[in-house]
Amino acid sequence: MKVFLRFFSVFSALTVLIWADLLAMYAMWVMMTYLTDVWKLSLTHAAGIMNIWGGIALTLPIGFAYIVDTFLGNYRMLAFSSVAYSIGLGFLSMSTPPVLHKSTGTCSAYEPECIGRTQKVLFYTSLSLLAIGISGHIVSLKPFVYEQNQTQDEDVSSRNQYAGRSKPRTVNKPRKRELLIALFSVIGGIALPYIKPWSIKFGIPAICTLVATIVFLSASCLYMKKEPEGSPITHLFKVIVAAASRSAEQLPSRTDLNEGDGKLPHTDGLRWLDKAAIKSTKYEGNKWRVCTVTEVEETKIAIRMVPMWITFILCGVVFSAGNTYFQEQAKNLSTKVGKIKVPLPILLVGQQLAKAIFCRIYNSWRSPEKRHKHVPPIGIFVAMIFSTLCCITAAKVEARRLDVIKSHDLADKPDETIPMNIFWVLPQFVLLAGLEAFFDSSVTDFFHDQSPTSMAKYFSHFTHGISGLGFIVSVLSVHVVGKISERGGRTNWFQYTLSESRLDNYFWTLSAMTAVNLIFFVVMGTCYPYKKPPSGEIEPDEEQGNGNRVIGEAVNSVI
Repeated sequence: MKVFLRFFSVFSALTVLIWADLLAMYAMWVMMTYLTDVWKLSLTHAAGIMNIWGGIALTLPIGFAYIVDTFLGNYRMLAFSSVAYSIGLGFLSMSTPPVLHKSTGTCSAYEPECIGRTQKVLFYTSLSLLAIGISGHIVSLKPFVYEQNQTQDEDVSSRNQYAGRSKPRTVNKPRKRELLIALFSVIGGIALPYIKPWSIKFGIPAICTLVATIVFLSASCLYMKKEPEGSPITHLFKVIVAAASRSAEQLPSRTDLNEGDGKLPHTDGLRWLDKAAIKSTKYEGNKWRVCTVTEVEETKIAIRMVPMWITFILCGVVFSAGNTYFQEQAKNLSTKVGKIKVPLPILLVGQQLAKAIFCRIYNSWRSPEKRHKHVPPIGIFVAMIFSTLCCITAAKVEARRLDVIKSHDLADKPDETIPMNIFWVLPQFVLLAGLEAFFDSSVTDFFHDQSPTSMAKYFSHFTHGISGLGFIVSVLSVHVVGKISERGGRTNWFQYTLSESRLDNYFWTLSAMTAVNLIFFVVMGTCYPYKKPPSGEIEPDEEQGNGNRVIGEAVNSVI
């Protein structure tokens, strides 16, 4: 009974944290609308802010994972990032004009002239803190839940052994509570759009996140806290430093190499790295001058993956359109379905439901009895097809939207409702969900199968990092495409508002780029030296238990 109560308390604290994350996700999802409607920023300026922020939030986990394994551990990182999350959302709410207008001497209306220097400082500070909070949760929330599940299972097993039971009796996971939390999050996401003041719209997630953080910290004495054990990614730096410092030496023969534990056999590619493993009495005991063959081979594997990583960047560019340009397309469309008005986040709900379905489809491919080394590359191939179809669909929908605007003379009326139903844009959100589901799952599986076991968890963060790099590249792509489009005295495709822009042409350009990228991936994928998936290993999702899988999907949906 005591074990169950401990598990119940721990799981409650963590699930409340996830519930708050999902509400915070809504706050960030509508940020593009806030910047264009309240700050009156241009289309590309607002999208640029959000995409750079999203790119930073997705690339930070690479560095945070190293800090967790080397210095902090999962609990400290989770506590630090949760506090940053709470403060960030608080600052975001405070940055809206009505909150501090008396102390700053500005007006309280939701207009750009009411946004002073203080509000801008609070806003950009909040984005920085939110990036830290989201990145910390990406890195530590799933592993921390896994640590608690492991501890609970060990406690139950030891008690069963003491009681003389032959089989461990598992504690039932509170699935009903998980369902309620997910349901409350969806209800909250649908209800929040009906709240008009932006200060309250951002304030509710801020309060919920603060309460969740307090609940999480209040259960600190019940958590199993593992101390950091060092990061295997350090070996990569050691090998590169050692090879660079000994670059003047001759290439070694097989007998000159420091075999070490011999977990990985020596390969002939990238021979310049072999210099890091040359035996030397001069540098004996100096791990930054003499590495093992296994460490060198792990570094070679990482470098060989770089060409494949490059093909993934464009998927991140397409991802970035979901919370920016796609949302702007839908913003002023008619939300009436008969006599009912549906809120804009209904598209987000539809996207997440579609993503869950596509994830199940991919998981049916990767079941142990069907597992094959080519399943992840095929999944990536399907994801890239989704990216091309998504861009084509978005281009066609945008062309129709512009035709409706032209026929009703709404080009100079950006705030007017366009007589075109909001569900016209739903197909591109569904295709985007297919891209996200297949890309996230298959790229993570690809790295899990092809990378050394000691480094496998880092490559999932590299997956996020590559997507984040795509977000940042999207800002550059918009600038370059815009400059090219205005050559010869023509009008730039990107104007101040969406109705004045030719976003359909940009989407057609993206569809062509993704199609070329797909061909490049096929070439690189054909040449890549695949190894057989590790046999006898438990799949990451299965290993961490059902509760962790639910929490993991919730965390991934925040970005």
